[in-house]
Amino acid sequence: MTTTERRVRTAVTQAVRQRNYRRVRDRALRRLANLYPDQYRELFEEERARDEQEGKVWLDISGRTNLSYLPPTASQATDQDAKRLGDSGKAGDLG
Repeated sequence: MTTTERRVRTAVTQAVRQRNYRRVRDRALRRLANLYPDQYRELFEEERARDEQEGKVWLDISGRTNLSYLPPTASQATDQDAKRLGDSGKAGDLG
């Protein structure tokens, strides 16, 4: 078995394990919410407000949480790379 095949197999196993855990956890939370609906709603809203206050709410599927962050354009990235590399254009030039 190659390293790549082993990594894929490990990732698949981990994904299955995580999916099964989430299914069971979500069912348990649903049952608790049905048993204690008022407490569940109260805790849910507290946690939602905390996430919003701490800036941990996802804005899109990429996991971005900051509205002010915009990915650099290609020209900006090139300029940033040039500044990082310095005038010599050599990476790792410690002089």
